[in-house]
Amino acid sequence: MKTESIPQINGKPVRYLRGIGPKRCDALRKFGIETLHDLFYLFPRRYEDRGQFKRIKDLRVNEFAAIKGKVITLGLRPMKRFTLFELVLEDESGSIFATWFNQPYLKKNFKVGDEVILSGKVDFYKRLQLTSPEYEILDGSSEDTTHTGRIVPIYPLTEGLAQRSLRRSMKELVDNYLTEIGEILPPAVAEKENLMPLADALKAVHFPVSLDEVARARYRLVFDEFFLLELEVLRRTKTERKKIKAHPIPVNDETIRQFKELLPFKLTNDQEKVVKESLDDLRHSYPMRRLLEGEVGSGKTVVAACLAYCVARNHLQTAFMVPTEILAEQHFLTLTKLLQKSNLRVALLTSSSIHRKEIIGRVKRGEVDIVVGTHALIQEDVSFRNLGFVIIDEQHKFGVRQRTLLLNHDTKPHLLVMSATPIPRTLGLTLYGDLEISVIRELPKGRGSIRTFWITRAKEKEVLRYIHDRVSEGEQAYIIFPIIDETEKMDLQAATTEYEKLRTGLFKGIPMGLIHGRLEKTARDKVMEQFQSGEIKVIVATSVIEVGIDNPRSSFMIIEHADRFGLSQLHQMRGRIGRGGQDAQCFLFGDPTTEEGKKRLRVLTKSNDGFKIAEEDLRLRGPGDFLGTRQSGVPFFRIADLIEDAPILARARRAADDILEADPHLRREENSKLIEAAKRYVTLLD
Repeated sequence: MKTESIPQINGKPVRYLRGIGPKRCDALRKFGIETLHDLFYLFPRRYEDRGQFKRIKDLRVNEFAAIKGKVITLGLRPMKRFTLFELVLEDESGSIFATWFNQPYLKKNFKVGDEVILSGKVDFYKRLQLTSPEYEILDGSSEDTTHTGRIVPIYPLTEGLAQRSLRRSMKELVDNYLTEIGEILPPAVAEKENLMPLADALKAVHFPVSLDEVARARYRLVFDEFFLLELEVLRRTKTERKKIKAHPIPVNDETIRQFKELLPFKLTNDQEKVVKESLDDLRHSYPMRRLLEGEVGSGKTVVAACLAYCVARNHLQTAFMVPTEILAEQHFLTLTKLLQKSNLRVALLTSSSIHRKEIIGRVKRGEVDIVVGTHALIQEDVSFRNLGFVIIDEQHKFGVRQRTLLLNHDTKPHLLVMSATPIPRTLGLTLYGDLEISVIRELPKGRGSIRTFWITRAKEKEVLRYIHDRVSEGEQAYIIFPIIDETEKMDLQAATTEYEKLRTGLFKGIPMGLIHGRLEKTARDKVMEQFQSGEIKVIVATSVIEVGIDNPRSSFMIIEHADRFGLSQLHQMRGRIGRGGQDAQCFLFGDPTTEEGKKRLRVLTKSNDGFKIAEEDLRLRGPGDFLGTRQSGVPFFRIADLIEDAPILARARRAADDILEADPHLRREENSKLIEAAKRYVTLLD
């Protein structure tokens, strides 16, 4: 989470601390740290318990251990490429070597007879030894140490920072400036939640007495992060949004009945629920802000069509913005088909639109009710006669600024954000905290089941022959690659190369097509038309088919180098098959070298639940990577974890809501500092 300028404790920047010169100031600035106050919030990434000493004779290879003893000998040992500093430490049970590489200056720090604490990993190289351990030399007057002999904080580092020097600066900070930390939370909140005082929590998180104390301190600091975030988001939602004017869109039962008559199917219970929630919002004179998330193929576009239909019946326009031309074309075709029996006018506007100027003119004159498009909708030459409703699909693929441009009208349009990547509730409350959340879990009837298999490279030809036989009998398949062309830097199979190999080899005689992001629109459209008609049996593609492709006859999918994709992206691509009621099979080819990569593929083989998959994806990758881009507006937390700390988020949100219910403008004395603190602590999301 970014911060604005934070008042300096006593007006002192970080360089006021001993040992922090210009170079370390520059290094700390990479963490957003300018002042002593900032430095308090550079939290340890983990802890090592160096207070429980082991006897030397009980040490085991590869374990982490702290030992205490006397130096019985020491010296330098020149080697061919480096110099070793070695000492031998002895306790009542035995002795052990400790070695440091290329640090000959350490010899001046020790002398025979010193009582020393060493902590580090136990190695074996011709003998048992500690390699480059942390050390503390005891002077006999006190054993209140900083680097060992206690639970020791391990901080994140960057170039120009060293663990020992940073820890020493943090100790000076805590010892000398802790009393200048003021409370943030109202006393009633801290008391109700049984929270540690802030100053105590900061001391405990940096230099704890016990791991239990760390847990209590961390709870307080996590609560603060979530509370201030939710307070600012809810304050804006409850007070500021209601000051903004929007076109009220009243809808009666007859309008809904007319829309349902256009459909060749019945809405699911979840679709009915979301339509009702959204129509209740659209009736207000302040803008709706709603996130609709649901599984691939759950019918979000039908909900969007229903709302756009109702908006058009109130003589207002709808803008439907999506991230890719393929998805825009798919939505345009779907809406045109759904609304063909109505008199609504639907247009498609992308950078490739042949009659672009004509379409822009029709939109400006109000001769288009629904315009579907890409970033082309937010170009300077595009204007609307009477925009009342904005739909954004796959919102996480747009920057915050792009969303704001489309909403930037004198009378604000209502907004529906859609995502086929289910967003875990904890992330939804932070990234989209100013949006109401609707969920479609129920899939329309007639969807087939999808079985997923993780296949080793050794069985690749066997699977390809199996797919060949099935498509020869009339079925259709996708084969997905992570890149378009081969490069020297990446040892990955490429779509164009493998397409040629398959077309002239194992799949010779099978009608095939190639789709990727650099393909010209006319060529891409031709391939898609042939695939939809069944003329083409196999599509070789990149992840461009992740969204926007709907061929009900496709029953098989192979994903090459599946470990190179995120979990949610894999689930999205897998959702392209089995859409016509038939059972389908997805084969993941990949040889991941990391445990995380292996875990991702195992998750896909065990679950088809997009919400569970999204939770696991967020757990593995973090919010920025989960969303596909570390874009502006994705909160960065100093200490909170969106998955592990979800219960704290819920409590913090309730506490913030209670404060605002009792004091909407935070004018009471005990709440007076909260607006400033929340704005300072939170980067607003638009």
